[in-house]
Amino acid sequence: MLKKEEILLLVYFITIIFLLVLFVVIFFIAFQRRKNKFLNERYEAERRYQRELADSQIEIQEQTLKNIAWELHDNVGQLLSVANIQLNVLMNATPEIYHGQIKETKGVVQETVQEIRSLSKVLNNDVVLKNGLLKSIQVELDRFNRLDYLKASCEITGDIVPLNNANEIIVFRILQEFLSNVIKHAKASTLLVHLDYKENFLEITATDDGVGFDTSQQTDSSGMETMKSRAELLNAEFSLSSEKGSGTKLHIKYPYKNH
Repeated sequence: MLKKEEILLLVYFITIIFLLVLFVVIFFIAFQRRKNKFLNERYEAERRYQRELADSQIEIQEQTLKNIAWELHDNVGQLLSVANIQLNVLMNATPEIYHGQIKETKGVVQETVQEIRSLSKVLNNDVVLKNGLLKSIQVELDRFNRLDYLKASCEITGDIVPLNNANEIIVFRILQEFLSNVIKHAKASTLLVHLDYKENFLEITATDDGVGFDTSQQTDSSGMETMKSRAELLNAEFSLSSEKGSGTKLHIKYPYKNH
């Protein structure tokens, strides 16, 4: 049997070893917590930076669009109005045989002025905010119909829920980017935008019957990334599905909790 001194010595060593192990475990846990805290802070800082960067980019884009809208409305619109006045003067100074052609040209100029004013409305975020999301979408679709690009329509279901002003602009810009791509690339004959106001979220779908495209192939267009980044700012679900010959569909699911 072990002597009392040996037992005490053994207990002493076991206690020391236990304390050392406990110290190592506590140190490791504290280190891991500190490391996780650092990583979380770094991740949050990166997220804040990316969001601030995205907000800045959108702010710059909105200001650019506003400036373009002003230029279109104030400068180009005024020049076309002057051209219309000069056509009136020209009509009075030319033989009657040319009056029909001049009137036709005046009609084209007047239609152009109307389209420029309509375009300036959907480019200027102040006007979009004033009109609201639904009216701004309808103005854009009416412009397409008036220009006879395609047959565009909007369907609204559910009880309308007003959106946060800043978020409303972002939702409209996503749709505007999609609509612009439809006009430029889809060769579609019909376009439908559907806003379904559900209890907890707004579900938006926009579909065309155009030529479609292969979504797996990368393109030089930044439109897709722009729409994605804007949707991420809203914490909204975003998808764009398409197949060659089967048209394209945009889907956005915007939760009201983002207000």
